[in-house]
Amino acid sequence: MRILLVDDSTVMRKILTRSITQAGFAVDEFLEASDGMQGMEVLNKEGKVDLILSDWNMPIMDGLEFVEEVRAGSDEINSIPIIMVTTEGGDAKVAESVAAGANGHVKKPFTTDDLQNALGKFLS
Repeated sequence: MRILLVDDSTVMRKILTRSITQAGFAVDEFLEASDGMQGMEVLNKEGKVDLILSDWNMPIMDGLEFVEEVRAGSDEINSIPIIMVTTEGGDAKVAESVAAGANGHVKKPFTTDDLQNALGKFLS
């Protein structure tokens, strides 16, 4: 199991790694990117991952643009489940991310239980 974490905060990427591990998910590899453009570079270089967790607010290419790029990408990457992990938690923002192709949403700050609930159907 490989997960790509896309967030401009190094600390948040470490928190996600620790929380996913504490939630009991067996992940073989965590790949990291600090913005959507770097996320696309990782996908193009590393190939298929099993799940993407992406922040919304990032420089260069934000999370929504990243979701749209992944969904417009090759067959190898456009079907990867994407969960937005962000402070953008209003109904309109959630609907916007789903319309762009996100498969789920976790609002920061989150608990391990929040991650288990959001990721369970993708990582079980």
